[in-house]
Amino acid sequence: MFRSTDRHLSRPAGESLRGFFCIRDRLQFAQSRPAHYLLRVTEQHAIAAHWSGDFDETALQQWAEQLRARFAAPRVSLGLVFIAPKLFPHAAQILEILQVHAKIPLLAGCSGKSLIAGDRELEDDSGLALALYALPGAELKAVRFTQEQLEAIETPADWHEQTGVAPAQTNGWLVFADPFHLDGESWLQSWSAAYPGTPVLGGLASGEFSEQLTQVYLNGEVFEEGGVAIAVGGAVALASVISQGCTPIGETWTLTKVEQNFIKEIGNRPAYKVLEETFNGLPPAEQQKSRGNLFVGLATNEYLEDFHRGDFLIRNLLGGDPQSGIVAIGALPRIGQTIQFQRRDAAAATEDLHALLAHVKQELAGKTIYGGCLCSCNGRGKSLFSAPDHDARMVQTELGPLGVAGFFCNGEIGPVGTKNFLHGFTASLALFVKKN
Repeated sequence: MFRSTDRHLSRPAGESLRGFFCIRDRLQFAQSRPAHYLLRVTEQHAIAAHWSGDFDETALQQWAEQLRARFAAPRVSLGLVFIAPKLFPHAAQILEILQVHAKIPLLAGCSGKSLIAGDRELEDDSGLALALYALPGAELKAVRFTQEQLEAIETPADWHEQTGVAPAQTNGWLVFADPFHLDGESWLQSWSAAYPGTPVLGGLASGEFSEQLTQVYLNGEVFEEGGVAIAVGGAVALASVISQGCTPIGETWTLTKVEQNFIKEIGNRPAYKVLEETFNGLPPAEQQKSRGNLFVGLATNEYLEDFHRGDFLIRNLLGGDPQSGIVAIGALPRIGQTIQFQRRDAAAATEDLHALLAHVKQELAGKTIYGGCLCSCNGRGKSLFSAPDHDARMVQTELGPLGVAGFFCNGEIGPVGTKNFLHGFTASLALFVKKN
């Protein structure tokens, strides 16, 4: 079964709240609030909010109407919604209420065990997060895909035919998919072959892990398998921040002998020996931080003169054998590929996200950022950083105030270089930006 939804868009519209709005503080709307306090949660092109309650049809209608009223734009282009498992039984009703009362022409999203709205990360299986976006000149088309479709695809042109979207018609894809009934790696590889060089961002839904149950949303429909992809075309492009939570250690090296996922030689020396020397070359404090937290970074573009943070695909270091000198990793490296060992912990993840946000801020200087969608790994949050709202607050600090919604994922999607990958322990930020 295949559905698509076209939206040819120019400018959006507005109305506002009764739940919680999140940009600087999670606050409840009250007429007594001073005007400047309300302006802190109002954005010209995007607004994000969190509904923290149980299902209440009348109250939710009012909340959606108020959110729309607070939104200053003349017309909504896109709505993204993320719903906690507690509200699964009411998901279809919620989608209808939001689409009608917030006046959303195209509504998409998925379930999330934890939610993101503005600068808050709600990790308590609470309510729903909704963002409204005004994307001037955007051409949006949403399509649904399934595992059955994937298995029937023989050539890249098959995807063009099924989606009705040619490569030249999209500047990027925003995707939400079920992790339990879709081979995400195979789908992403197939989709990327159909749209080469086009960024794919988003995440795999989270929900009731014990039941292997998640939901994916498109307008008023609820799906428990497959995924939804939104083609972003026209005058709007997608920029990305893909923070894989690691900091590089040691030097960059060239792989000189590999077999499947086994690295035998690095720089014509036993791989384990190079790893050992890299670790022993760290200061004692860094060695302590690195124990049990070592990963590998594989360069995705060998034509760069210098390699920097963000140029490497991070993958697991599975183990090593000092006798044979072999190191096993969770990827299939190539001879001649550049490698650098990496450390992942809370401090490294903070450093990485800060650096990449600063880089994209500089890269997008002078461009209009309309809003964003943040997909963070369910292994991040308070369990990694021992404090709430880490990723969401950093995004607002570096790029805000910015209308952002999202969720905690079972896998994050985003490009490294010009290639798209499925990640773990990553924060994948999709930014809607004005195309040059």
